[in-house]
Amino acid sequence: MRDKIYFILFLLICGLLLYLGNDVTRNSEVTAWALTFGGSMAATILLAALYKFRSELTASRQELARKQSEIHFALKVQQELFPQQLPPAGGLEFSAACNPASGISGDYYDVLSLANGHVAFAIADISGKGISAAILMANLQALLRVVSSSAQTPIEVCNKLNNHLHQVTDTSRFATMFYGDWDPETKTIKYVNAGHNPPFLLSGANKQDLEEGGIPLGVLPVYEYKMGEVSMRPGDLLVLYSDGITEAGVSAGEEFGVKRLESLAISMKGRPLAEIQARVLEEVRTWTGALPEDDVTLMLVRAQ
Repeated sequence: MRDKIYFILFLLICGLLLYLGNDVTRNSEVTAWALTFGGSMAATILLAALYKFRSELTASRQELARKQSEIHFALKVQQELFPQQLPPAGGLEFSAACNPASGISGDYYDVLSLANGHVAFAIADISGKGISAAILMANLQALLRVVSSSAQTPIEVCNKLNNHLHQVTDTSRFATMFYGDWDPETKTIKYVNAGHNPPFLLSGANKQDLEEGGIPLGVLPVYEYKMGEVSMRPGDLLVLYSDGITEAGVSAGEEFGVKRLESLAISMKGRPLAEIQARVLEEVRTWTGALPEDDVTLMLVRAQ
């Protein structure tokens, strides 16, 4: 910027001298020499500025390529953290997808087979976006797998996750999460909803929101969560989602909303889960008409 200012001032001075002293330059060798010298200096400064600009542009391109390579690597690593397959397990069928808004995601979902024969499943949304949210998501994923492997209750799992996140993050970072524990013997789900968008269960002609739980993880160092319980019969459909779905289009003045998601799920309740998932994600993309503003995550669970 400084070189550009010097160059512009030099051109202005030369132009002013040419305008005011046109006759003088014809008869004064000193003035002619000064203008020649000034023009040479200006040309030198210009060439130096152009060289510096080219060097900075090359360095910027190399830095951008390096960052893109790092983001691509981080995305590949993150994709491997998600379950690679969601086969039928313990009387439940799963289908899930996560579409990041900025290359890597702060959303998370998982399905775990527990030692006692139960099946645990979770969906979470880390506050913020980008690499910092993705790192915290990976931390939550690792801890959840360790804690849930000891077959503790959903309340104990969330209490430990909450305390850990509060220790490793500042007060502005938190995670909303829904954690469910399916008992194939009793056909029931015990769950904790830690500030997440309430999943809804479609059972026959009824719809039930799964809201029991408490505040997001990491807000307070100690918090006692409450546990809910719900039964699932064959054919019942449980829909879990992140706010990237329901708040899609909010910047344009009208969000996709929970009601549209519910209506779509009800109308396709008996269809294959992969078909329902594809239709929901397509409707969200059509609604926004652009790239997603937030991470879009959907998990579908059906009792068999």
